[in-house]
Amino acid sequence: MEILYEDNHLIAVNKRVSDIVQADKTGDLPLSERVKAYIKKKYNKPGEVFLGVPHRVDRPASGVVLFARTGKALERLGKMFQARDNEITKIYWAVVANLPEEDEATLVHYLSRDEAKNRSHAYTRPRAGAKEAILDYKLLNRGQRYYLLEVKLHTGRHHQIRCQLAKIGCPIKGDLKYGFPRSNEGGGIHLHARQLSFIHPIKQEPLAIAAPPPLDDVLWDYFYKNLAPDKRDRTGLTP
Repeated sequence: MEILYEDNHLIAVNKRVSDIVQADKTGDLPLSERVKAYIKKKYNKPGEVFLGVPHRVDRPASGVVLFARTGKALERLGKMFQARDNEITKIYWAVVANLPEEDEATLVHYLSRDEAKNRSHAYTRPRAGAKEAILDYKLLNRGQRYYLLEVKLHTGRHHQIRCQLAKIGCPIKGDLKYGFPRSNEGGGIHLHARQLSFIHPIKQEPLAIAAPPPLDDVLWDYFYKNLAPDKRDRTGLTP
C-alpha cells in the first residue's frame, strides 16, 4: 500500500487497479479496512480506528484516494467534494485509442444512471432525470497506437469520465462497459486519479496530492517516462 500523504487529520493512498474503496456486496476486503489496519498498527491504537470515506474512485481505475482520520475533517471534506468547482480540483489521466477531434476542449453532457446495469448514458441536451456533467480534457502525449489525455472534472457524476469520453468516440482502454473492444489483463481500465488539490480542511493550507500511475504496466510506464519533468513531479500540476 503506497501512502501518498499522512497527517493527524488526513491520509491519502495510491489505489491499485481492482481495489474497492469501501465495502460492497462482493465481500472483498476494501481499501478502507486496509488503511485502518495500517493506522492501528503504526500508532498502536486500541479499539476501533476511525476512518471516513469522503469520495471514491471506480474499482477498475487507480490513483489518489483521500480518507479522513477525524470526524471534523470528514464533515468538511464531504462538503468540499460536493461543491461544484474550486473546492477540490480533481485531475485524472486516461489512455484512449482514438484521437479526439480537438487536442483540448470542454465537454458538457447530461448523464442518466442505469442502476440495474451500473452504467451511465450521456446526452447532448437536457433530459428528464439526467444531470449536467462537465469536464475539461487536453492531449498530453501521443504513442504509436494510444493517446494520453489529462482530464479536469467540474462535476462528480457516476462514471463521468468514462461515459463522456466514450460519447465523443474515445472510450478508455480496457473499458468494455463503455465501448472499448478488448479488456485489459486483470480487468482494470487505463483511468488514473492523478491529483487532488485543495485547502486542507483543518490546517487551512494549500495541499496537492499526486500519484504516479501503475508503472508495472508497460503503457503507463511509457507515457509517464515521456512526459515533461514538471508533469511527473508530484506537485507539477497547476490546481
